[in-house]
Formats: sequence, C-alpha cells, structure tokens
Amino acid sequence: MKSRAIALSVISAILVSIPSFGKIAAVSAAPNDFDPEEKITMEVYRAANPAVVTIKTTNSTGSGSLISPEGLVITNEHVIRDAKNGNVRIINNDGKTYNGQVLTVDRKNDLALVRILSSDRFPTLAFADRNNILVGQKVFAIGSPFGLSGTLTTGILSRVAIDGDLQTDARLNPGNSGGPLLNSHGEIIGVNKAILSPDGRSNSGIGFAINAAIAKEFVTRSATLTQPHIANAQTKILPQIATVPSIALAERPQLGVMLNPVNLTIYEVRPNSLASRMGLQQGDRLVSLNGIPISDPKQIIDYLAQRPAIALLTVSRNTGITNYQIKF
Repeated sequence: MKSRAIALSVISAILVSIPSFGKIAAVSAAPNDFDPEEKITMEVYRAANPAVVTIKTTNSTGSGSLISPEGLVITNEHVIRDAKNGNVRIINNDGKTYNGQVLTVDRKNDLALVRILSSDRFPTLAFADRNNILVGQKVFAIGSPFGLSGTLTTGILSRVAIDGDLQTDARLNPGNSGGPLLNSHGEIIGVNKAILSPDGRSNSGIGFAINAAIAKEFVTRSATLTQPHIANAQTKILPQIATVPSIALAERPQLGVMLNPVNLTIYEVRPNSLASRMGLQQGDRLVSLNGIPISDPKQIIDYLAQRPAIALLTVSRNTGITNYQIKF
C-alpha cells in the first residue's frame, strides 16, 4: 500500500498575540524525602529560574537568559524581530517589568542580545564548556510557553548535529524561544529556538537549541557593542570632516557605542571611548565604513578585529553627513 507522505515542518517556538496569564506560585523548598534525581531537578530550577526572563514585543512573547549582572540578556533573533526601534519589555521571575533595548543580532544563528535599561543588579547564568555538551545528559528547559513564565520541562540531549545544533526531547512550546537549555549544574548548554511539528501546530516532542559554544562566541564577538556604560551625549555641531588623533591601544580597538541594530542608531556612547573622542552623540546613525554601507553592527566588529591602522566612518546626524577619519 502506498504510504502517505507526512510533511514535517520546523516551527519557531514563539508566541504571538496572547492574553496575559497570572503569575505562577513559587515552588517551596524540597523536602528531604525526595529522591536524588528529583532534588537535582528542584535545585536546578531554584538556582536558574531567577535568571530567566520573559521578553515581550508588540506582537510576540519569548524567553531569555540573563548573562551579566548589569542586565545583558541573550535570546533568539526571531523573538525580538518585530520590536519597534529595538524596544522590548522584559519581565523577571518576580513579575517586575523593565524596558529593554536590542543591542545586536546574529540572524544566521538566530541570536540576539538585549540590554535591560536599569541600574539594578541581576542574577545570571553561565555557559557550559563545549566539551561538556554530550548526548545522553539530562537537560532542563525554563521559559514562558504560552506566556506561563517560570515553566520547567526536562529531558535528555538527544543529538548534536554536525553544525552544533542541539536536539532534545524536553517539551518546548511557543514562548520557550530564547530561553535556556540547562545541564544538571544549571549551566546554559543551548538557547532554545524551535520545535519539529508534523502538522505545523502540535509539538512532536523534538526540540532544537543553538549550541552554547555558538552563543558564547556571539557574546564575545559583540563585546564592543555591549559594554554597560551610560550615554555621554555631545551637543557641538559636527565639522564636515573630523580627524581623530592617533591613540595607543594595547588591545584591539573598540568604538565604544551601543547601537540599535535595526537602524544602526547610537543610543549610548561610552565615556573616554574612541567614539566620545570623535564626538559621536546619542541619536547619530552609522552610515558606512570605508565607503561601504553598514547594514549590520558585525561589519564594524569584524573590521576592528583586524586591528586596522586607519578607518573612515560616515555618520548621519539630523540632516547632515560627516566623515570621520580615524587613526588607531
């Protein structure tokens, strides 16, 4: 008999246009009579859940992990894709809501970094070492499926693909996107991103996550754009051509700005940075680097990583365009 073809589709685990749900009651401390496996699960949840957040845009809800005390959050690019001007709302496990700003994205790997705009200090999660991500290990997923923040599911790491992608049988649902896949030490081994669905709707029990090694490399690569410094706005009028004096740098040069990756507009300038010496201001938009239009902050990061001797940066402010010649 001719077999029926079943179409399998990978769908993003992201929730769109959902009603609000009540806050989930906190789990009490584990009694001593629980078995060792249950105690590990409870301890992972107790330690990790405070560093897992819910991320909301106009039309979607996803999850994220706090990875710095200053409020740096890693999530999926598709979670924040429709964020207007890169602005999002972030809700912690206590239900407190913060404003957040998208700093940079990696569309190829479906990753994004968001900064919580607050002076509060936050609990964090660490990335696992790549050598400790092994098929068969127990895994834990925490996130906001269907808007239910602080939801825990468990399973095993079922497969590591050639490209590093992780496959798990831990149950993921829309809203888990961007949340952490953890090991039994509470370390991030992956960033949850999608599920495999036979009909495009239901969960087949196969989920996918971006490998922690890829996520960690993205964070390291983006360090220039994620420094937690307060904006140092300037008010002087730009000259038509500005030349920045040579500066001695022991490490690779850093521009010292935080960008909205959607429109490449500066919203923070690090004091005493290269950008502040140039006179860059909050609200300036980066147009081109060495005459090549800038479409992604990664272009600047990759260029600076080459330790260049000189660069020409074109910036738009209000209705004017200025070229900055930078000597490193």
